[in-house]
Amino acid sequence: MNLIRRNINGYTPTTVEQFFDRFFNESLNNDYGSFTPGVDIAETEKGFEIELAVPGFNKKDFNIELNDGLLTVSGERKMKDEQNGKNFYALQTAYGTFKKSFQLPDHVKGDAIEASYVDGMLNLVIPKDETKKLVNKISVK
Repeated sequence: MNLIRRNINGYTPTTVEQFFDRFFNESLNNDYGSFTPGVDIAETEKGFEIELAVPGFNKKDFNIELNDGLLTVSGERKMKDEQNGKNFYALQTAYGTFKKSFQLPDHVKGDAIEASYVDGMLNLVIPKDETKKLVNKISVK
């Protein structure tokens, strides 16, 4: 395996193929500097659980809002300014911003949503509102 040196502060391609690959991939990507975390969504008897894989964040890096049934989770992970003379051979860790939105069903308690961040996973617990009927029986006349 050949290692190709990459300095993240000033990228210099070593081949023409690398130059064109980076040029076309980054120019076609409108969301440069953003990423999409992996998400798991599950339903239980008592509610819904959403888990986002966002390692390396701090709790203060997240913004969670509920607006008219739309739950939006966003955050930003910044790269440390100090590189201490490091030249990276690979940089696969996600840095930048993300934003994920989830349309919640009508039968949830929006004011009782809980969020926690443990071991790189952002966990959201959304309880169901048992007082709202999910199914209405309609009789034919």
